[in-house]
Amino acid sequence: MRFVRDLGLYMKMLGRMFSRPERWNMYWKELLRQMNDIGVGSLSIVLMASLFIGAVTAVQSAYQLYGTPFVPPYYLGLIVRNTTILELAPTFTCLILAGKVGSNIASELGTMRISEQIDALEIMGVPTETYLVMPRVIASVIVVPIMVIIAASAGVFGAWIAANFTGYGSQEEFVYGLRAFFDPFDVQIMLIKSFSFGFLISTISCFKGFYVRGGALEIGKASTQAVVLSCIYVLLADYVIAEVLL
Repeated sequence: MRFVRDLGLYMKMLGRMFSRPERWNMYWKELLRQMNDIGVGSLSIVLMASLFIGAVTAVQSAYQLYGTPFVPPYYLGLIVRNTTILELAPTFTCLILAGKVGSNIASELGTMRISEQIDALEIMGVPTETYLVMPRVIASVIVVPIMVIIAASAGVFGAWIAANFTGYGSQEEFVYGLRAFFDPFDVQIMLIKSFSFGFLISTISCFKGFYVRGGALEIGKASTQAVVLSCIYVLLADYVIAEVLL
């Protein structure tokens, strides 16, 4: 029953979120602030994680391919490219963002709810779902794909650096593998995942923070639940998208 109730509140929040704003200037400033918090605030950790994930992927792939006479060396670049674009960049990046951005959104809205700031906005006639939820969702849908593209580039760069130290093939063969048999549809799948994951992370985190009740302890629980649920639904959506599109 609790799941049904939460699902109803979630759909209700989404329905009210898309109501027409009265003062666009106020929403535009909030949108820019959220884009800065989500993008610039998470750029360093996404870059570092992507570099090392790409490097580890190259090292482990080279270890598996080393000594295999029937696989040409350029396949290392091909494996790294496909793995990074289809899975590592969108999924790992969004799991990182679910932990950082999701907890921030849930705790911020939860604090506003506990301190009765949301109630005050509602008394003044401000559509709170539109003002508080919509900018965060739109910012996530815009910024997360950009972060994923950056993560994919950083991952391939990290793999290229690590591949130079594996002794498996040359730089030219690795670069040739990156270009060989490239299918632009893989990039489309990456972007579809990015948009979907960004929407899930932002809406779930907003829902958990917006409807929190109690005190500081409940805010902490809501933040934890937002991160856990975001990660679960990101992985579930990852499987569904892969099953449907691949």
